[in-house]
Amino acid sequence: MTTENNIPTLADLEYFPYIDDEGQLTAQFQGKIGVYAIFDKDKNLQFVGYSRDVYLSLKQHLVRQPQQCYWVKFQTIERPNRTILETIEKAWIAENGSLPMGNGENKPIWTDPINTKLMMTSEEQDKYQNPMNDELVQMKILKNVARRVETEILAVLADRGLKMQIRFNPKLKDEGLLDLK
Repeated sequence: MTTENNIPTLADLEYFPYIDDEGQLTAQFQGKIGVYAIFDKDKNLQFVGYSRDVYLSLKQHLVRQPQQCYWVKFQTIERPNRTILETIEKAWIAENGSLPMGNGENKPIWTDPINTKLMMTSEEQDKYQNPMNDELVQMKILKNVARRVETEILAVLADRGLKMQIRFNPKLKDEGLLDLK
């Protein structure tokens, strides 16, 4: 069992493919409390985080940053203990020698719902900003933008070989946000 004094080094942990041979996230992460490190295709550290359910967190990161999530290392603990989780997270970041891109100023794109307003085409922006539109029309435009971005994300994930079903929260689409249900 991992304690504050017994922290595994990132270098000693095994790499696991983010998407397994069956096109799924590895089931061994489900319901596990722990710290995880996400690596890109070339095994460069991109993000270190911790979660009460590593599987759900990894799934969220995959839809938010599909081109950065190729490999994962993780350490689980038996009971939730924020001190131990934060200690491991800090130790792994220190071991890396520099702050991973996802833990710095880019952290919101790894941890917050996807804001599709930032991905509007100029045509969509013009429609959205039209002073003749009421709130209902703007909501409809945001929902359509969210659907377009969702389709693009799902296509990237399908190209990566993901076969598991991904469902976004439909209520957030009205606000132009994408987050998993």
